[in-house]
Amino acid sequence: MGGRPLWALNLVFFPDDRLPLTVLRDIMRGSSQACAEAGVAVVGGHTVRNGDLKFGLAVTGMLEPDARRSLANTRAMPGQQLVLTKALGTGIVASAIKKGVATPAQVDAAVRSMTRLNGEAAHAARRLGATACTDVTGFGLLGHLSNILEGSRLRAELELERLPLLPGALEHLGAGIYPGGSKANLSHVEGRLRRAHASTNNRAFALTHIAADAQTSGGLLVAMPPDGAERLVEALRSSGHPAAIVGELARADADEVGVIELRA
Repeated sequence: MGGRPLWALNLVFFPDDRLPLTVLRDIMRGSSQACAEAGVAVVGGHTVRNGDLKFGLAVTGMLEPDARRSLANTRAMPGQQLVLTKALGTGIVASAIKKGVATPAQVDAAVRSMTRLNGEAAHAARRLGATACTDVTGFGLLGHLSNILEGSRLRAELELERLPLLPGALEHLGAGIYPGGSKANLSHVEGRLRRAHASTNNRAFALTHIAADAQTSGGLLVAMPPDGAERLVEALRSSGHPAAIVGELARADADEVGVIELRA
């Protein structure tokens, strides 16, 4: 993390036989607005007729020549705290939207979260002393935290009750809505999890599943010293981010690297 985006290409698969071109227009408009907010020039792109609608950006950026200024997964340190900058649950809520059971308020909260860029959070994290950072996307919080732990040879304690959640995430999970990708994430990290709570704690069980939920446009997971972590949370909350300190990093023996102790 820590690169600066320069320009982007729009890449679109569009089913023009069943969707009006006004949909494509709105997608392009949204792309332009988001790129402008990020200071990125859209310099072109490519559109392909396809049975399914898909959209993405190919982005070119620049990383500082001094590698010490980047926020790599390998630079987390024992005693640092973990800050999460966005709420979890986009995978669950998106599945609920597809099933037609999400409320308008839940849809609005999820969309606002997914359309918030991470630039402000990234700049603040670097300014306040972060040494490691990852975005939380398809592997879920647990999967991306595992990458930091493996890269930095550490273990972690994760406070489940401190996790910020999107409205409706717990409710829809309780109704059995849980994406296949999220199930795969939990299965992948299961062997590294240590549960400090009783197996009968249903809420902790649910929060663990949300911690593995595959995220779309999720927030950042930042490792930094405790004083900087508190200041980062304060700064981000003042600008509307639901940021929270969600855990702490610790030294690990060889057989403990990558272990995540879940605390309820």
